[in-house]
Amino acid sequence: MVKPFDEQPGIISVISGYTGGHLENPTYEQVCSESTGHYEAVQITFNPEIFPYEKLLQLFWQQIDPTDPGGQFYDRGQSYQTAIFYHDEKQKELAEQSKKALQESSRFTKPIVTPILPAKTFYPAEAYHQHYYKKNKAHYEGYHVGSGRAGFIKEHWGEKNAQ
Repeated sequence: MVKPFDEQPGIISVISGYTGGHLENPTYEQVCSESTGHYEAVQITFNPEIFPYEKLLQLFWQQIDPTDPGGQFYDRGQSYQTAIFYHDEKQKELAEQSKKALQESSRFTKPIVTPILPAKTFYPAEAYHQHYYKKNKAHYEGYHVGSGRAGFIKEHWGEKNAQ
C-alpha cells in the first residue's frame, strides 16, 4: 500500500505499521500470528491543499479488493483485512460516503465489506518493512503480479492504475 501513495504530490510520508489491536508495540511476527487484533496498515501524512482526503480514499479503493472479508489476494487472515481508520468525524463521514458511492457504482458484484473504524494507536513496522517496494523491487513487482493484485486492479480500475 505504500507505493501508490508514496508517489503522489502532496504526500509527506507513508509509514508501514500496525493498528487496531490490543498489544502495545507489536512485531511483524506477532501481528501475523493473528493473536494481536492488529491490521497491517499504512499511516499517511498528507497536505490536504494538494492531496485532499477524498483523493486518498479514491486511491485506497483502487488498490484493494473491497469485497474480500478474508484478507487480500495471497495474504489471508485478519491482519490482512482491509479497513479505513478515521481520525475525526469529517474523515468518517467522507469515508462512509466514498464506500456508499463505490457500492452504488456497481463496479463490484459483491458487497463492499471494508470497515470504517476509529483510528487507534499506530505502531510503525520494523525498518525492513519501510518502503519495501524500493528495497526489494523485484520481489515487490513479482508479488504484485503473482498475487493477482495487478490483474484485479486492471480489471476493475484500468491499465494505468495496475502499475
